Amino acid sequence: QVQLVESGGGLVQAGGSLRLSCAASGRTFGTYAMGWFRRAPGKERALLAALSRSGDTTYYADSVKGRFTISRDNAKNTVYLQMNSLKLEDTAVYYCASGISFGAVVAGDLSSWGQGTQVTVSS
Repeated sequence: QVQLVESGGGLVQAGGSLRLSCAASGRTFGTYAMGWFRRAPGKERALLAALSRSGDTTYYADSVKGRFTISRDNAKNTVYLQMNSLKLEDTAVYYCASGISFGAVVAGDLSSWGQGTQVTVSS
């Protein structure tokens, strides 16, 4: 397993952008597919984006498609979530997670979770 630490959250105005980072420990980062999730107030945690081990396959939830981009740098053991055109409803705690395959991440079968980073979008 890898240990995951998110960063990059904060307060941003609607329409603005943020880039979240998720740094992984260990030498096996490249063997895991990765995902970004969020938990909004009063809602369950939801998958936003997933990325295969090589980075050539992606999945996006409809709510973020066209606005968010997931990417990874295996040399830096880091996965990113670029968030553009942020909306009030994007306010949530954002988590990264790893899985043994792309399909596992999409199915919610995760190996490790980060501690989360708060994103607050203001009007």
